[in-house]
Order: sequence, then structure tokens, then C-alpha cells
Amino acid sequence: MWAGGRLQWHDALRVGDAVERTSRVESIARKGGRSGELVFVLVRHAVATSRGVALTEEHDIVYRDLPAPGSRSATPPRAPTDEAWSELVVPDDVLLFRYSALTFNGHRIHYDRRYVTEVEGYPGLIVHGPLIATLLVELLRARLPAARMTAFSFRAVSPLFDVAPFTVCGRPSDDGTTVELWARDADGGLAMQATASLAGAARGPHEDRTRTA
Repeated sequence: MWAGGRLQWHDALRVGDAVERTSRVESIARKGGRSGELVFVLVRHAVATSRGVALTEEHDIVYRDLPAPGSRSATPPRAPTDEAWSELVVPDDVLLFRYSALTFNGHRIHYDRRYVTEVEGYPGLIVHGPLIATLLVELLRARLPAARMTAFSFRAVSPLFDVAPFTVCGRPSDDGTTVELWARDADGGLAMQATASLAGAARGPHEDRTRTA
């Protein structure tokens, strides 16, 4: 599972740049949890051009045992309800399959309904963590088109499935330098929380929109 990540932009990537990515496993930690054994892996990527490092990204990846038959996920904490922006997302198998193809993600939990329900024991196809993070970034970009993001961090709190819609939400700080973002499931639970740091932030409209994916 992709449990979270952090991105920081140091320089622009320009058309014509020769780009090199260096990836390194920074740490591996084994822990026991209520759902069984967990292995946490931290991977760091650095994307560089001839001018130096343009982007650094850290991935928090969790490997877990298969859930025991009949086991239930923990109830997530309640998500905030004081957002300035919100957008309803209705996920479906086409969206998840296309995102898997776009990101070269072959994990069957995102597109094989029979596997994910009968083998993994989940109620439906699992929405990719990075897809939720991408939708949060797109919400910010739509509401603050003049802003430039310098850093972005996100943490998955509970899974989302394609059996129900969810809402991506945002709330800018008073000084416009950061934006708090989160995803709320259909029952009001917190699915993901994120923070974006901005340079040159500009306030935008606060109207709500609905996306049917």
C-alpha cells in the first residue's frame, strides 16, 4: 500500500532538459499491527537536470499480510467539515483501470473486482492513494490557478473503494502560503490528509463542483 509521500520542487523542468532520476531505499522497518505483520519501506527519488536537483520525492510504502477472513477495517476518524472548497468524485472501474495503466501499476486490487473481493476480502476496487493525492492537487490548481506549489505532503488514513463517492476538500491558510487538503468518504470519515506549500498564492472562487469519473 502507498501510505503517503512528500514532494519538494527545487527548480523547474523545462522542455528539452535531459532528466535523470536516482532512486534509493532509505529504510525498512518491520512492525506488528492489529491486522498482522507490517513492513514499512521508505523510498527516496531525486530528479535532476544539468542545473541540479529539480524535484525530490519520498514514498512511504507498506507491505502487509492478507487480511484474515471476516476481519473488518478500523473505523476512520471523522473528517473536517469546514472546507472552503469541495468537489465530489464518483470513482468507477474505468477510472481506476486507466490510472493503473498510466502509472504502470499492475496490482489487481485496482482493476480485478473478483480478486479484490474474493481473495483480498475488500468490498470493492481500491482507489489508488496517489490518485486521491492527484485529485487533491487538481482541486488546489483549479481554485488557485495563479499559485505555484513548492512542496506537497500527503498521508493515507483509510482506504476508499469504488462502491461509493467521496469528496476532496481544501482550506487555504489566512496568509495564502499553505493549503490544508483532505479526502472524506461517503460516511464522513477521513481517507487522506495533505498539506501544500505555495509561493505566489492567489485566492480564487470557492464554488463547489461535482466530478463524475
